[in-house]
Amino acid sequence: MSSGGDFEGKSGKRKSKAKVSTTGKKAKITSRENGIQQDDASRSGAEIAENDQTETALPPAFSISEIKNKQRRQLMFMKLKLEKRKERLAAKKKRKKEREALGDKAPPKPVPKTIENQRVYDETVVDPTDEEVAFDESTDEFSSYFNRLTTPKVLITTSDRPRGRRGKDPTEHIPEVILNNFSTRLGHIVGRMFAALFPHDPQFVGRQVATFHNQRDYIFFRYHRYIFKNEKRVALQELGPRFTLKLRSLQKGTFDSKYGEYEWVHKRHEMDTSRRKFHL
Repeated sequence: MSSGGDFEGKSGKRKSKAKVSTTGKKAKITSRENGIQQDDASRSGAEIAENDQTETALPPAFSISEIKNKQRRQLMFMKLKLEKRKERLAAKKKRKKEREALGDKAPPKPVPKTIENQRVYDETVVDPTDEEVAFDESTDEFSSYFNRLTTPKVLITTSDRPRGRRGKDPTEHIPEVILNNFSTRLGHIVGRMFAALFPHDPQFVGRQVATFHNQRDYIFFRYHRYIFKNEKRVALQELGPRFTLKLRSLQKGTFDSKYGEYEWVHKRHEMDTSRRKFHL
C-alpha cells in the first residue's frame, strides 16, 4: 500500500511538473508570437511611412501619367501640386525677409518672363523721332488730318436693345485718344488711322478716354470715363462699347476689294511661325 501510495504521489508530482513545463513552453511560444507580431507591426509601420514618403518623392524619370489607376493618379498629382505651391510660398517668404533685412540695398526685383518681353526682334520697329519716319508720316494719307486741314466726321450708332453688358451713357464731349504699343512701321500706320477717326482738341471737361491697346497683334478698344474720388484716388467707369480687332490686310487709299493695292496681307502659315513674333 505504501509503495503504491508512493508511486501515486510520485506520478502526481511528475504530472504536475509536466503541466508546469508545458505551460512554460506555451508562455514562451506566446511571447515569441507577440514579439513576431510587434516586429511585423513595426515593419508595416515603417513600410507605410516609407510608402508615404515615396508617394510624393518620386524619381526624376518617373511620370505621373504612367500610373494606371485614375484615382491614384489624381491623388498623386494633387499632392505634387500642393508641395510645389508650398515650396514657392516658402521661397517667396524667404526672399521677402531678405529684402526687408537689406532695405535700400536690396537688389531690384526680377522681371517675369512674358511673351511680350521675350518678343522676337523685328527690323521694322522704329523710333518715333526718326527723320525718315517723320517724312513718311508727313506725306501719307493721314497728313491732312494731323496738319489740321480736315476734321473727321464719325457717326457712332447705338441700339435700342443692346446685348450683353452695358455701361453708363457717354456725353457729347470729344474724348481723348490713347494709342498703346504700336511700335512697328505697320503699327504706326494703323495707329494713325485710328487717331484720324476722332476730332482734334479733346474736351477734358468730359473726362472721357478712348483707348486702342495692342497686345500680341490683337487691338482692344475700351471707352472710359475717369472719376476723381479725392486728390489721390482716381477710378475708371467703363462707358462702352468694347470690341477686339485683328488686322488681316492693309490697302493703300480707300478700300477696294477688286482693284485695291495691298500694302500688307496677313499670311498665317508663312508669318505665324513663332508665338513670340508680332507685326504691330
